[in-house]
Amino acid sequence: MLGEKYSLVLLLLLFLALVLLIEKPAEANVTIWCRESERQALLDFKQSLAAVNGSDLGISTWGSNWFGIGDQKEDCCDWIGVECSNITGHVVMLNLPGKIGTVTGNLSRLLDLDLSFNQLTGSVPESLWNICGLDSLNLQYNNLGGDVFGSLQSTSLCTTYSLETLMLANNQFTGSVPDEITKLSSLRELRVGNNRLNGSISQSIGQLSNVTNSDFSGNSFDGVVISEAHFSNLSNLIELDLSDTSLTLKFNSDWIPPFQLQFIFLRSCKLGPSFPLWIRSQGKAEAIDFSASGISDSVPSWFWNTSSLIGNLNLSFNQITGSLPQNLDFIGYGGRNGTDFFFDLSSNNFSGPLPKLSSLVRSVILSKNKLFGSITSICENSHEMSLLDLSNNQFSGVIPNCFDDWPLLTALNLAENNFLGSVPTSIGSLINLEMLSLRGNSLSGPLPSSIWSCSGLRFLDLSDNKLSGNIPKWIGQSFPSLIFLSLENNQFHGSIPHQLCELSNLQILDLSQNRLSGIIPQCLNNFTSMSQKVNLNTAIEHFIISIGYYSHSQPYFLYLDEALLTWKGKKQQYAKILGLLLVIDLSSNRLTGEIPDELTSLRELVALNLSRNILTGKIPQKIGQLRQLQMLDLSRNKFSGSIPPGLSQLTFLGTLDLSYNYLSGEIPKGTQLQSFDPSTFSLNRGLCGPPITPNCTGPVEPPQGQPRRDQNDFDEFMKWFYAGMGLGFAAGFWGFCGAVFFKRSWRHSYFRFLDNLKDSLYLAFALQKARLERRIRA
Repeated sequence: MLGEKYSLVLLLLLFLALVLLIEKPAEANVTIWCRESERQALLDFKQSLAAVNGSDLGISTWGSNWFGIGDQKEDCCDWIGVECSNITGHVVMLNLPGKIGTVTGNLSRLLDLDLSFNQLTGSVPESLWNICGLDSLNLQYNNLGGDVFGSLQSTSLCTTYSLETLMLANNQFTGSVPDEITKLSSLRELRVGNNRLNGSISQSIGQLSNVTNSDFSGNSFDGVVISEAHFSNLSNLIELDLSDTSLTLKFNSDWIPPFQLQFIFLRSCKLGPSFPLWIRSQGKAEAIDFSASGISDSVPSWFWNTSSLIGNLNLSFNQITGSLPQNLDFIGYGGRNGTDFFFDLSSNNFSGPLPKLSSLVRSVILSKNKLFGSITSICENSHEMSLLDLSNNQFSGVIPNCFDDWPLLTALNLAENNFLGSVPTSIGSLINLEMLSLRGNSLSGPLPSSIWSCSGLRFLDLSDNKLSGNIPKWIGQSFPSLIFLSLENNQFHGSIPHQLCELSNLQILDLSQNRLSGIIPQCLNNFTSMSQKVNLNTAIEHFIISIGYYSHSQPYFLYLDEALLTWKGKKQQYAKILGLLLVIDLSSNRLTGEIPDELTSLRELVALNLSRNILTGKIPQKIGQLRQLQMLDLSRNKFSGSIPPGLSQLTFLGTLDLSYNYLSGEIPKGTQLQSFDPSTFSLNRGLCGPPITPNCTGPVEPPQGQPRRDQNDFDEFMKWFYAGMGLGFAAGFWGFCGAVFFKRSWRHSYFRFLDNLKDSLYLAFALQKARLERRIRA
């Protein structure tokens, strides 16, 4: 009996082994093909796609049977941009370019449709809303338009019940957010930023309880008020981006939101004037942007005490008052990954000393406030900072010489403060430095040679200081990427080194108001950006790497340079268009010689100022080649000869000053030069013709109009006037009082003189009074 059981078991095992041997080879050759109905639907979809710029990225190969064998049709799962399920063969994902067309309902198992980052045009076809299994639709970064939520009014859209991700950002969609938004009941992620949405936002959006990420930034909701009802059931919300929408957020002071946000971006919304109290309940916030939101309140103390998770804090461009806590070293320690912290409190009214910052801080912008005192506390950080901007404050003392171990620093801006002393030599250790601005301080002495190690510099502004010595030759040899160089209003002397001509990328050169002498280098035509037409960026900007994050989508942000330039006789601040200015300013020096002809090769030059020097010779005949010139100032030199006819062909020229020279002859005729005020040519006794005289037939008359005295003349006169008055007063006062105080005999004589003078005056008064009384009685 037992033997029979063993025999049955053995037979069963042999049978199973035989089955496996038979089935296994068959399974090895099994291939899951796409469904024929879905293959045909894709071919129909192909017909409705219009290729972008003649390129369809392989879509034309769909159905070409290039890979088929005999009559066997090719597998649509192998087509470019198509992904299928490995189990069922259903098409589950499309990632295609082109003009959006009709997607038929035969793609019933499609889960993910990604048509982002293309040049799609038109509107979203209603057929997309009929793919019943679709849970992700991505149409971002296209040129699609129309009322994006208008189709929701239809009652036959089965997609609305399954869709979990709807990404429509960076298109041209219009319309409002209607009550029908509630049909997207399964929605978790909604991104419609940077479109043209306008009108109202229905309070029904607060019923989308599954939403975790909501982005409406960059739309036009001016006048729309957001209330507590818009967030009534958004208990799962972790990201809210309403930046640049002009929305007004009005909540009760005791409102406690139902959500715990991690990312809060409300830039340019109307939150103020009070600091939003509801933020106190958001203990998980990692990024907060309340910039330009109309807050004119002080920051509550509890905000700093509950900010340990924050990795990105932006309160800039408000009118926030009060002082900063003495110690901010706890901020950022609990942030995302615990690695990074971005801190921007610029353009407010904060006062007090610089607080101690967290060792995790990577980017600090505290510019345009009223902070004061020393900045030596920056030496206590871990020196992994990538951006430090303390400009436009009232900091004083010396700049600490502790930059030896700041390997990540990209931008250092300490402009417009009250710093004294010399430029720290340790700045030369900043090997990744791209931007250095020390403008508007009282720094003195020569430039330290160690700075030549900062070979990546693109922006160098040392203007409005008391720096002295020769302009270092290594500036031209060490900074091949330099775009902006300003040494204006210092005490540099000597000649302009010809090595500066090696700065081929230079767009702005300002050496004005120094004590430079010698000739203008003939090699300035090596400035490629000024001599050739090249693509220029609107602004001079720097990519500041943020190890954690600046926003939820990118690991960096752009830092824009600002500069003060003299334009049309006035100092003006430039930032957003700074990169478009091509300027050479060598004014208010002691330069001699002639204008080199090579300078006329700078055909893209926008502004040229050589005024207030001792330049001689004639104005170059080829100056008419500077067709882009908008400002030309050659005043207060010793130029002679006639005005070149080409000057009248500079159609963009809006500011011209040739006054206080020895020019002669007839002013070239043309609508350009005759439109300027006569003072443009004043004190050139030999000039004639309009606009200073009717013609040149008679004797040359003195130029019409008063010689123009600009602000520099007035400032120079007043400076010497007050200096002389002060010295005269000091000499007279102390010369007299000092002698009287230290010389006893003089002091006694002086007091006797005063007594005698008093007696004499009294006697004269008494006699005159007596005479007058006698006359009255008579």
